[in-house]
Amino acid sequence: MKVKKDGVVSRLLRDTKIPRMFHARQEFPRDIIRPEEIPAVVRQEMEKENIGSRIRPGMSVAITAGSRGIRNVDIITKAIVDEVKARGAEPFIVPAMGSHGGATAEGQLSVLAGYGITPEAMGCPIRSSMEVVELGYSERGKRVVLDKNAYEADGIIISCRLKPHNAFRGSYESGPCKMMTVGLGKQVGASVVHDDGMDVIAQNIPTMAKVVLEKANILFAIPCIENAYDETCRIEAIPAEKILDREPELLKFAFANMPHLIVGEADVLVVDQVGKNFSGTGVDPNIAGTFSTPYASGGLKVQRTCFLNLTEESHGNGLGCGLASAITRKIFDDIDAEQMYPNCITSTVLASARIPCVVSTDREAIQICIKTCNKIDRDHVRIVRISNTLHIGEIMLSEEYYKDVKEGKYPGLEALDEPRELEFDEDGNVITKIEQE
Repeated sequence: MKVKKDGVVSRLLRDTKIPRMFHARQEFPRDIIRPEEIPAVVRQEMEKENIGSRIRPGMSVAITAGSRGIRNVDIITKAIVDEVKARGAEPFIVPAMGSHGGATAEGQLSVLAGYGITPEAMGCPIRSSMEVVELGYSERGKRVVLDKNAYEADGIIISCRLKPHNAFRGSYESGPCKMMTVGLGKQVGASVVHDDGMDVIAQNIPTMAKVVLEKANILFAIPCIENAYDETCRIEAIPAEKILDREPELLKFAFANMPHLIVGEADVLVVDQVGKNFSGTGVDPNIAGTFSTPYASGGLKVQRTCFLNLTEESHGNGLGCGLASAITRKIFDDIDAEQMYPNCITSTVLASARIPCVVSTDREAIQICIKTCNKIDRDHVRIVRISNTLHIGEIMLSEEYYKDVKEGKYPGLEALDEPRELEFDEDGNVITKIEQE
């Protein structure tokens, strides 16, 4: 694609005014398990009745590690490894991420390494393979498979994050059951879970998880939940036989601890960074409102959205960019179809991988969104700018919000400075920073 700087598009956008903006802080409940406390919490959970006793000396134990950018994932994984060793067993880590990492064993190892999960750092082997074994069929007639390395272990520990999903709603969304069926199912299993469509996935996950729990050596799950600041706030070990009962209860807790953009509505949303380390669709639609299917809703009510940068941790997987109104040439150039398309082929959701309008600079990405909004006063445009959807404690808002924020119209939202012009470098990239927690 030819994207010409200072061409016709640039000329059409040149006079579009970007309003002055101010920094604001959002306040949410902040229960937290600090990183240095995590090993003790993991130990306490694994010492619970009917949990640690399942690990016996000499056992081989597979511990799952996924592809999401979970806060403290390396610390949590290492703590589980250490506790398994302390009980005389032999742990190893299994990438449990469906088709992520380009649907290759090497790619999944690379994803884990990006999170600090390596054999050297964890003190145990990592066995990465796309090979699966068949366990049987669910009550809905769906074939259930499991990572071969995990299946051959004497026991499996499901370590994951539990949170709302970005494309469907149900009693089981992102959590242990999805990790067992999609994550440990590798590309084959992930494809089966998704192939009926996102309107049915909420039925496939628990019914297929039931087969995994019956046929595989699942010892227990130990999911973590994060607060509104992307910080670990809960870690709980759940015996295998109680996962189906407990997961829906913890999902309600996770929903209650989700952050949100307090203003609720905007004309334009600017997202500085998108990537698989933030959400399966680059940005979490539960925050941004950019849903890829009609089977989930929520987030910011907004007309136009632009994405400015793709993270290195995404390894070229720009999934989610198709949900934006505009992206920058930087993102377009960073996209690797070999990393991105296996995800949408597996999930059957193509919208996330489409290419939106591509413009040459950050400035133009914001301008094209303002210019194409309908039925707004462009002298009083409402813009929300965020670093990414995991870190929204501090954001930027356009001047149109300033008076209402100062007068307390939005409880939990505080103005940190006065509106000023956004600063851009000579290449048109925004250089006004948003502080992250």
